[in-house]
Amino acid sequence: MRRRRFIAGCAGCALYSPARALTAPDVRPVLYSRARLTDERGVAVRASTVVQATNYIFHYPFLGTPCFLINLGRPTQQDVELSVHGAGKYHWPGGVGPQRSIVAYSAICTHRMSYPTRQISFISYRERGSVSAAARDKTIHCCSEHSEYDPAAGARVVNGPAPHPLQTILLEHDSRDDSLYAVGTLGGDIYAAFFSKYEFKLELDYGPGRARQAVKSTSVVTELQTFCKQQVRC
Repeated sequence: MRRRRFIAGCAGCALYSPARALTAPDVRPVLYSRARLTDERGVAVRASTVVQATNYIFHYPFLGTPCFLINLGRPTQQDVELSVHGAGKYHWPGGVGPQRSIVAYSAICTHRMSYPTRQISFISYRERGSVSAAARDKTIHCCSEHSEYDPAAGARVVNGPAPHPLQTILLEHDSRDDSLYAVGTLGGDIYAAFFSKYEFKLELDYGPGRARQAVKSTSVVTELQTFCKQQVRC
């Protein structure tokens, strides 16, 4: 989807405001800087090279907020109605790419805000062969309290104590060169709570104030197994 068409389709989108996102009568898309997804060498990530069922991590819309990039290998549901308690309903548009199989979500669990760090990750996408008895197939599973989300349906909650879906990271796919861009967010906004809860750790990891800095023109994509030292399997 070209950016101008995306913006036209989101007429009336609010500028970023945590208070507005939590109290608005419905949950609207929030546009941030358009960031091309690249590898560590700065080469654009192509939709055709995103390996199916592999957990990829990138950071958006802030330097300290990790996200999942996942190729589900199958077309996702389209126009899924979801809701956030206290904020309202929204419609998830579906995946992008030639098969509409590529999705992106915040990797911050909506229950206790567990998230992947360089040291450890309790949350990841699971498919058959990497699923324990405690986890469902083809879900994003958080081992902290066993919340599970369906990435093919807007990361809606399918099990566990999570109060609402993972926040969607809105993607654009440029069919001319098969590149991918992050352009905004959709769903419940937990950034203020996240930065408050993990302020000390984020300052240790990123330096004073850097975790809150907005991502600009690019965001580096890394496999989760490379990004963090240990993945907890439950």
